[in-house]
Parts: sequence; structure tokens; C-alpha cells
Amino acid sequence: MRIKDTLNLGKTAFPMRGNLPKMEPVWQKDWEDNKVYQRRQKLNEGLPTFVLHDGPPFANGNIHMGHAMNKITKDIIVRYKSMAGFRAPYVPGWDTHGLPIEQQLTKQGVHRKEMTTAQYRQLCYDFAMKEVNKQRTDFKRLGVSGDWDHPYITLQPEYEEQEIRVFGKMVKRGLIYRGKKPVYWSPSSESTLAEAEVEYHDIKSPSLYVAFPVKDGKGIIDNDASFLIWTTTPWTLPANEAIAVNPRFEYSLIKLPSGQKYVVASERIDYLAETLGWNQYAVLRQYKGSDLEYLVAKHPFYDRNSVLILGDHVTLTDGTGLVHTAPGLGSDDFNVGMKYHLEVLSPVDNQGRLTDEAPGFEGVFYEDANKMVTKVLEEKGTMVKLDFFVHSYPHDWRTKKPVIFRSTPQWFASIDNIRDEILEQIQKVEFQPSWGKTRLYNMIRDRGDWVISRQRIWGVPLPIFYAENGEPIMTQETINHIADLFGKYGSNIWFEKTAEELLPEGFTHPGSPNGKFTKETDIMDVWFDSGSSNQAVLTTRPDLHFPSDLYLEGSDQYRGWFNSSLITSVAVSHQAPYRKILSQGFTLDKQGRKMSKSLGNVIVPSDIEKQFGAEIIRLWVASVDTSSDVPVSLDTFKQVSDAYRKIRNTLRFMLANTADFDPQTDRVVDQNLSSVDNYVKVKLSELIQDVQTDYDQFDFVNVTKRINEFLVNEMSTFYLDFAKDVVYIESVDMLARRQMQTVIYDAAVAITKMLTPILPHTMEQVWQQLKEPEDYVQLAQMPEIKPVLNAEQVLADWQEFMEFRANVLKSLERVRDQKLIGKSMEAAVTIYPDQHLKEVLERLDVNVGQLLIVSQFAIASQPLADSDEYDDVQVLVQPAQGEVCERCRMTKKDVGLDQQLPMLCERCATIVRQDYPEVIEEGFDE
Repeated sequence: MRIKDTLNLGKTAFPMRGNLPKMEPVWQKDWEDNKVYQRRQKLNEGLPTFVLHDGPPFANGNIHMGHAMNKITKDIIVRYKSMAGFRAPYVPGWDTHGLPIEQQLTKQGVHRKEMTTAQYRQLCYDFAMKEVNKQRTDFKRLGVSGDWDHPYITLQPEYEEQEIRVFGKMVKRGLIYRGKKPVYWSPSSESTLAEAEVEYHDIKSPSLYVAFPVKDGKGIIDNDASFLIWTTTPWTLPANEAIAVNPRFEYSLIKLPSGQKYVVASERIDYLAETLGWNQYAVLRQYKGSDLEYLVAKHPFYDRNSVLILGDHVTLTDGTGLVHTAPGLGSDDFNVGMKYHLEVLSPVDNQGRLTDEAPGFEGVFYEDANKMVTKVLEEKGTMVKLDFFVHSYPHDWRTKKPVIFRSTPQWFASIDNIRDEILEQIQKVEFQPSWGKTRLYNMIRDRGDWVISRQRIWGVPLPIFYAENGEPIMTQETINHIADLFGKYGSNIWFEKTAEELLPEGFTHPGSPNGKFTKETDIMDVWFDSGSSNQAVLTTRPDLHFPSDLYLEGSDQYRGWFNSSLITSVAVSHQAPYRKILSQGFTLDKQGRKMSKSLGNVIVPSDIEKQFGAEIIRLWVASVDTSSDVPVSLDTFKQVSDAYRKIRNTLRFMLANTADFDPQTDRVVDQNLSSVDNYVKVKLSELIQDVQTDYDQFDFVNVTKRINEFLVNEMSTFYLDFAKDVVYIESVDMLARRQMQTVIYDAAVAITKMLTPILPHTMEQVWQQLKEPEDYVQLAQMPEIKPVLNAEQVLADWQEFMEFRANVLKSLERVRDQKLIGKSMEAAVTIYPDQHLKEVLERLDVNVGQLLIVSQFAIASQPLADSDEYDDVQVLVQPAQGEVCERCRMTKKDVGLDQQLPMLCERCATIVRQDYPEVIEEGFDE
């Protein structure tokens, strides 16, 4: 027998290396085969329900790092809630309608006009479901647990049915109407866009000053003067109907040396003089803006009038203080134009080409018309100056091309009628971060009515019929009938049947004396699709409830899903669909740039899974503040991998040193634990309480930080460090050994449970080495907080000990630097404490030398010479005297006293004699 064989060196089947890329899919299949998610739901029946309602990602392409961050965060929350006394089902969802899928089919060579609408929509359906399955595989590979076999998908007949019923309830409240007003129009998509589908990019635009000659100054303005306007969209001038001025501003009639007279805002004169090169000018008269109302100007190149009107939207931040007004091509223009009953002229078609309502520019793309308009202005002598500047301009978020404001007949959902009710509901919602409340409140307060119609094919049809006289038909009877049909057959039936076949049997309408009807061809805005999920999912699935407890998405969803969901929910149910909103930032590259293929800076989850494993992505998500934008790089995951390895190795050490510990038979009751054991148990209880508080507050950064600090500070560098001298050296059933194993085992169980929501793969692997009743840690509960007797006194005493220990470690390090010792086990430490510290050490009743991992320790009765002095203790470190015991590796003066075991100290010799008597006769192998 070798000396090594007499040590209780821990052994465990838990490997040092996780081999995560290979093993994670194996564990995931095991969870699926053994229905772990379903068992958790069954186990939690009857408990309070917590519902995190999944915001549906769009089904197009493999997932990116932002998807991973979002889904993992949700998974951490749901897993924690499931282990913390809640029934927490997770139903994943997908958004599957809209333009991106039509664009993908076009890229694949599908020609929409070569097939029926129903056939084309079937191709869209097939593509969307393929993408859903692709993303479902990606999400499951991240270890996300949920009801993956029964997700909600916006193309499902049962979902479309409920969406139509939402529409019907909004009709019943008088919230749906048809109107003609300017909306975001994307010529590249040939469709209206919601505000959430618009993003801003810098573009170069013309900066044009144009003179509108006075036609009728009504004795206020000289008829040989001109009103001066500024515009960045010359192509809109053919649609000009008026010039707006602010009634509160002062305006001046100025005269240049050339004799030209202009009317401009007084506060803008200095700027205009510099910009337009007016070296000299005279102010002839001044007016209030309200004095100019109903004066008449000539259009700069058409033979028609442009009337002066008043508008509070006119500002002095740029331009001339007079605003060119085209009610058909701008929101503010439309609103002010309605007050003056101006014509809503919108001379641009679906493709962005000017129509015959803009004579001289017919068929010209609007951007190309800019040059033509400026040329005409030059010819007419009404262009004062042309320049160019770069500014932020709205773009279609899908095609990345500019959008325009264009007035077309559209279907709208009224916000005005329920705005106050929505704002009242926002006040009842909790937001994290807190600024989210102000952001959403202001968005709802300031937003216009919601254009819900889209000129596309792939989506849920608007369930509206038209009579022969053109009157729209939206009755509860027709809408509910269509909902029933969609629920049974899916929305494709709208395109497969005639209007007469789709209407309820025997339906008549006074506007159709011949019984002829037509159908609306527009589809619903996709935000109406996803925004209806609170009714289509939460109120229809028995495992969920309405309202949900939590919505969690990226901060862009304040203008997207958070917004549309709130509107539909208040419109239908008079309350918000969520009790709390948690928003996240975006994933960026390490330079803070958005990831894009063109920049070559994209990091995708699948690449990280292959190199490091999904656990590393999960630990990264839990280690960063996701409430703001998060930079990510390959180096990030290397660092996280190092942190993971430390967690894994510490747990492996704990498993190895409790391998022969049976909690049923070997556990030491709390009353019989030593002082240091109780200290670690108190720290563990504090950790459990703090971690559960952090989980409840969704503060996963603190969860990982606290657990890491406990593993490093309380365990690795203290308790587990000196534990080797007990767990390795003492007899198997020695009380001191079982005491420490009790604490190590309980800590391992607690930490495994607490880390399961973040690292489920690894913690299941740890769990297999523990002796707990649940076959999966995912089926266990979060650890209980177990009070320790006199916990406050224990903490106070041990806090003082740890400060004393820190001082001793400083002295050990100083002597080590002098090359007098190597490891601390080569040292002899003598201390001279003050009375208070001496009482603390006596009260703790511990082997101080063992805790300090030094071979010899003594408390002197009088002050020490040549010692290190600290506030409450003198410390003297010297090389230990004696020989090194070959078993415990301590330097002892009693090594060799046992002549049969001369290489051992007396303590080790006693243990070997007791536990391995055969060694006395046979001796140790060399």
C-alpha cells in the first residue's frame, strides 16, 4: 500500500471538461424523451401561475445573438419561477405574415402574378413554417424549455379567428374607420408602413428656397412682393395648396437693393441674410402671423392659387417661418389643411411615380422629379437658392429605402377615442427599466390614429365587404361569420371564395339590390397580427391567463409589440395585457456597431455553440446588463468560458469530496457542527436569500456575481482550501470530516439549484452525482433558507476572524517574498492578539493553525519582537521546525515518534494504525 492510498482523495464521475458542444444535445434529447417540461408543469399544478407571454419573433432566417439573449433571459425567468413555487408555463410564439416572406419568395424566383392568390399564399405558408421549424431548432439548442410542440403562430387558423374577433370588437366600439390621410408609404414595398416599421438614416437632400409671388395682398402685403418658403422635397411642390404661418410669430416685409420684396419671419432674417447673401436689406413693415390669414399667393409654376393659413406646427428652428403645405403629402399639412377644407391632393402612385395630377411630371419617380422641379422653378424665376444638406430621413426598415408621406384611402384604428383609457392603463403597469413608462406614455400620448391596412397579399385579410353602392359592410354578423370560417379553414378561404360565398347565408343589404358584393383586398398590418396575441393566446389557452405577468422584449418594442398589444387589449378588454414590462437593449459588436453581414462583424449563436457550447452563451446573458446595449465579441465568450470553468471545477471539487457522503446516514445535525461550519452555513443562507431576491428582480448579473463570490471567497480560498487537511487526512467517519462534508454537500445542492435556470445542462450533470430524490434538478425546488442559531453573533465573530486571517496572509506573503518559506504549510505563525481578538478566537474554538493552513500556530503571552503589527494583533512568521509528514505534508516536530511509521506525524500515524492496520506489518510501498 502507498501512503497516497490512506488518504480520502475524492473521486467523482463528474468530468473536469464539460465537452459542451457534444454533450448538450444529448442532455436536451434526454429532457425531451423524458418530458421534463411536462413533468414540471404537472408537478406545479395548483400553484400560483406566472405567465411570461412570448413576443413572437419573425419567422425568417436562423436566429441571431439578439434572439439568443432574449430567449435565454425568458428561459432563466421561467425556469426560476418554476423552481420557486409557481406554475410557469412557457408558450413560444412566431410572427409569420408580412412583406419579408414575400421578398424571400421573390428572391427564390417565385412570380406572384403567374399563379392564383391562394396558390401564392400557400407558398408563403410553407416558407413560414419551414422558418418556424428552423428557429424552433435553434431555440431548443440554446436549452430553452417550453411547450415547443404547441406554440402559437400567427398563421394558425385558431389564431386568425381570434384576430378577426378582436377586429370585430373594435368595430363594435366604433374604433375602425376608413379615411384618406397621409401615411408612411414605402414605394419599394408598395405598401403603407406603421411607425414601428420605419427607421431613420442620413440622406443627402436638396435645400431649396422658393418664392411664391403675392396675388392678393388684401392691402396688407404689397402685390409686388413674394412669400419665401424653404423645402427639402421639391417633388411635393406640385401638390402645394397653401402656405402656413404661425399666428403668434412676427413677420417682416423686407426689400433688397434689387427691388425684390420678401415676407419672412422676423427672427429668421439674420440667418437668411447670411444664407442667401443679403448684404443689404430694408425692413419695410412688420405683421403678426394672424394678420396674414387668407392672403393669396401664386403657385410658383402652376396657374393656381396658394392660400395663407395659420398653423401652430410652424417653428423658427429652420427655414423661413413660412411652410409650404401639401395636405396630401404630410401629416402636419393634412391636419392644418382639414381646418381650412383644402383639397387633399396626392399626385404619386404606389411605385412612387408622379401622376397626371402633377402636370409636366407624369410617370417620373419622385426622387427624379426633384431635378425637374428645380429646373422649372429656375425657368419661372421663382427659385431663390438651391443647396444640399445631409439629414436624418425615414426609411423602410426592410428594404432600407426612403419612404414618403402619401395620402391614400386606408383603414384606421382610432387612438383618439381610447387614448385617455390607454394612458390610464400605462400608469398601472410596472416597468423595468423605469424610464420605459415615460417612453411608452409619451408614444401613446403623441401618436396619431393607427393605419391597419396593408396593400400586400400574405397576411390576414380585413374582413370587410362592399355593397354595390360602395358602402363598406362591417357588421357583427359578417365579422363573426368570417371568424368562424377562418377558425375552421384558415384565412386562405377569403381568396378561394367569392364575396357572396363568404357572407352568411341569406345575407342582404340595401346597398346591394342585386345581391352583388365585393371584398376588401387589403390585409391587416402585421402589428395588428402580433398585437392581438393577448386575446388570441392568453385568453384562449387554459394553461395561461390574462393579463400576463410579464412582457420581455427589446427596447424597440415600445413602438412595436408593447404598443400594438396595449392598444388592442385596452380596446377589447379595457385593461393592459401585461402587469410588467422588462425591456432589453441590442447586441452590438465590440466597437458598439450594429452587427451586419456587410461589416463582417456578425457573431451567430450556432458558431459559439460549436466552439464553446450553449452554456457559455447562457452564462454570458446572465453576466451582462441587458437593460442597455450589449457589446459582444469572440473574446467575450472566451472570458465567459474561463468563468464557467472556475464554477465547474469548484463544483467538481465539492462533488469529489462528498462522493463517500450519504446525506441520509452521514449528515451531522446543526447542533453538532463546528463554529466554522456554522459560519459557512450562515453565508450560504445569506447567499440563498440574496440570490432569490435578485432572481425576483430579474437581476441575473447579481445572481452570477454573488454565486461566483461565494464559490471563490467562502469556498475555494477558505473553506475548501483548509478542508483538504480534514477531508483527505482524517478517518472516513471522523466527526470533523462528516461535519465538513455536510456543509460542502448542502452548499453543492443549493448552488446547483440556484444555477439551474442559468446553466441547466451543467447543473443536471452535477445533479447526477448528488444523492437527492428528484431525478432531474429541474424538478427540484429552489433551496430553502435555513436559519442558523445565533447567526448574527456567528457572523460578527467570523468577520473579525476573516480580518485577522487577512493580516496573517499578508505576513505570510511578505516572508514568502523573502524566500524564507514556500507554501504556507512550511510556516510557523505566532501571534500576540489584543484582549478582544483573543476572546473572539477562544469563543470560536477552532484549530486556527489548520484554518490558516500553517504547520505550527501559537498564541504568545507577551509582545513579539520583529513582528508585523496590525491594529489588534502582532504576527510573527518563521519557518516551521521539524520534518515534513509524508501524509499530511505539514512540518511537525513529532514526525518519526512512531518508529513503525517514521515518515508520519503522530496524528497521521494514529489514523493509519486505526484504519489501515495491515500497514504496520507490511509497511508502505516505495
